[in-house]
Amino acid sequence: MPNFEAFGRLLLIGGAIIAVTGLLFLLFGRIGFGRLPGDIFIQRGNFTFYFPLVTMLIISIILTLIINFIRR
Repeated sequence: MPNFEAFGRLLLIGGAIIAVTGLLFLLFGRIGFGRLPGDIFIQRGNFTFYFPLVTMLIISIILTLIINFIRR
């Protein structure tokens, strides 16, 4: 017999994580993440290339600090 209570809890936690991630993306977009100095943006004619190098480095550092804090 399936454990519906555990599956429901898993769905709620997953939904909360997705909602928080969406809110963070909205917040980061408003404060300028993705348009930082060091992000590579090339636009020529109908070709656009965007590589958020500095943004990815900052997000990586922040996530590393959060995960290290949680694991201790």
